[in-house]
Amino acid sequence: MYSILLSAGWPIWPLLIISIIGLAIAIERCWYLRFTHIFPKDLLESVFGTANQLANQSPNQRLVNTHLENLIIQSPASPLLTCVLKEKIAGSNTEVALEELQVVAQSTWLKLDRYLGALATIATIAPLLGLFGTVVGMIEIFGSQGAINGAGSPQQLAHGISVALYNTAFGLLIAIPALAAWRGLRAMANQRQRECEEFTRQLFKKLFPTEAV
Repeated sequence: MYSILLSAGWPIWPLLIISIIGLAIAIERCWYLRFTHIFPKDLLESVFGTANQLANQSPNQRLVNTHLENLIIQSPASPLLTCVLKEKIAGSNTEVALEELQVVAQSTWLKLDRYLGALATIATIAPLLGLFGTVVGMIEIFGSQGAINGAGSPQQLAHGISVALYNTAFGLLIAIPALAAWRGLRAMANQRQRECEEFTRQLFKKLFPTEAV
C-alpha cells in the first residue's frame, strides 16, 4: 500500500485525508442515527406515561419538571418529545405550543443532519481531486524537455502515467462509497425525522385533544 501511495505522487495525499474524514463521518452517523440511540429503551414509555398523567389529572408540577429534566438529556429526540409536555404544564394554547415545537424541531433536525453535508461534499470533490492528480501526472509526462524531444526516460514516463491513473482510480474509489454512504445516511436521518414527527403528533393529539389538527 505504501508503495502505491508513493507511485501515486503527492496529489494522492488530499484524497487520503478526505477519505479518512469521510469514513469517520459515516461511522459516527451510523452510530448516531440508530433507532436505539434516538429512542432509548423506556424513553417513549416514560414520555407517554407522563402525558397520560397530564391528560387525566394534575400531578405535582415540581416532580413532573424534575422528571422532564431527566428525560430531556436521554437522547437527541428527547427535547422534541418533552417540549409538548412542558407546554402543557405551562398552560400554553395550541398556537404557542406549535410555535415552540417548531423551534425545537428545527434544532432536532439539525442534529440529525449534522455532517451529512460534509459527506456529500467529499463525494463531490473526490473525483475532481482525482482529475487534478491526473492532470499533474500528465504534466510530469509531457512537461519535461526530454519527453517533448522524444528522449524522456522510461522511468519518468511510467511515473507520470502511474500518478495519472492512480489518482483517477483513488478519486472514484472514494467518491462512490461516499455517495452511497450519504444516500443511506440521508435515508436514515429522514426515517428518524418521520418517527419523531409521528410520536410528537401523537403526544400533541393526546394533550390538546380538542384543538389538535
